[in-house]
Amino acid sequence: MGSSSSKPAGDHTWKASSPVGVSQDVVDTLHSNRESDFSRAQNLDLAIQARVTEELKKLSKEEASTLKSTLEKASDVIDKESAEAQGDRKTVSAEVEALRARLDKRKQLRPIPESVDKARGEVVRCLLENDRRPLNCWEEVQAFKEEVRRLEKSWVDKVVR
Repeated sequence: MGSSSSKPAGDHTWKASSPVGVSQDVVDTLHSNRESDFSRAQNLDLAIQARVTEELKKLSKEEASTLKSTLEKASDVIDKESAEAQGDRKTVSAEVEALRARLDKRKQLRPIPESVDKARGEVVRCLLENDRRPLNCWEEVQAFKEEVRRLEKSWVDKVVR
């Protein structure tokens, strides 16, 4: 299997049964040509590699330009969205300010009784002191609820009578 070469070592001679209409110059050129099958295959491979490289460079340039244009479009969209978000933020803050102004304009119908205000102050004070433990303020919250219940009951009594 490996002991003999795959091609015969001798010259290739073609013998035609009829006279060949090729000039002697062409025959001499063919005999003097030292290019073998291997060298032709190498030349063909090199030509193919060059063509593939050229096509890859072309595709790479096209992809780069496509990517660049896509990134530009995306940045334009992001810029538009951020501009809209700024407008939305301004609109929301304006609405909040308008609502605050409306609340400030509202007059209190009656002043809050001192007992309710004091109970509310105690709840706020306790929550500030126990900011990590708001359940420790349950007594103050119950006192505030009781004061509010008394205020509501007195209002209902006035309305019903």
